[in-house]
Order: sequence, then structure tokens, then C-alpha cells
Amino acid sequence: MNICVFLSAADLDDRYTRPAREFAELIGKAGHTLVWGGSDSGLMKVVADGVQEAGGRLLGVSVEFLANKARPGTDEMFVAADLAERKKLLLEKADAVVIMVGGTGTLDEATEILELKKHGRTAKPVVLLNTAGFYDGLQQQFRRMDEEGFLPRPLSELMFFATEPAAALAHLEESLSAR
Repeated sequence: MNICVFLSAADLDDRYTRPAREFAELIGKAGHTLVWGGSDSGLMKVVADGVQEAGGRLLGVSVEFLANKARPGTDEMFVAADLAERKKLLLEKADAVVIMVGGTGTLDEATEILELKKHGRTAKPVVLLNTAGFYDGLQQQFRRMDEEGFLPRPLSELMFFATEPAAALAHLEESLSAR
């Protein structure tokens, strides 16, 4: 399975890096491929290291203005002209999506996949991995959107919320095996 992970390239605290490494090791040990922004810095590096060290494959999609930060030694690396093309390529190459901790770029990527799902343009499973309660506020906002009629499909059809890496991967594997 090709698992696209949206996440930060920032250097972060252990409460975020430890679960990210755990998730990466689960991906690698299961023989899956990481599809990610291709960066060799911060949390992106932590996840790529963990996947590669555990035997998984790396498929990166960088962007021209960040190509100098692209990870060397990947199984495949693509360089997009801009961020819109990067998102498109990331989603095309993925069977499933996991949203991990991140900033505005991660939120942009997360809302893009949710819009595609909302409109029936993709059926890929999406998991929001809410490490250390990072997305508690966003989860509450999504639930409010659902309860107050802003979503044409139930939130449970758009996204699965997980607090632990093993639950995130289990959901993806179950979702794809049910197809």
C-alpha cells in the first residue's frame, strides 16, 4: 500500500517525533511505501528514516523551490513545479492518506483531500493521527461542521480519527482490504 503522509518538516518535540517514528516503523515493517513531501528535514526526515530503516519504500514528491531539501537515496523522487502540482502528485501516487502534526501546509493538504472525498472525487481512506491532542480543536470543528449540516456526507465517511499509530495503520489496512 502506498501511504501518503502529510506532516511538518519542522524539528519538533519528542511528544511528536516518538509517535511519528513508531508509525513509520509500522509502515516499513508491513512492507508499505511512504509517499511524502520528500524533505530530509524535521518530522519528514524522522518518518522517512523510520520507514526506510524498517524495510519500507520511499516515494517523495518535492517542489522546485524546496528541491535543495529533498532527501537523497529515495526509491523514487518527483519534483513538482509548484505546491498545487505537488499535492496532485502526492494524492495520485497514494492509496491512503494520513494527516500527522503540521502547520499551514499540512492543513492545506488535509482540506484538499477532504474536499475531494466530500465531492466523491476519491474514495481513499483518510486518517487524522491526533498525536498528543494536537488536533483536538480541529476535530471539534469538524464535528461541529458535521452536526450543523455543513458536510454533505457524514464525517465518519470522510475521515477516521486515531490517537495511536497502530490504530491509524489498522484502519487503513482494514479499509483497503474491504474493497
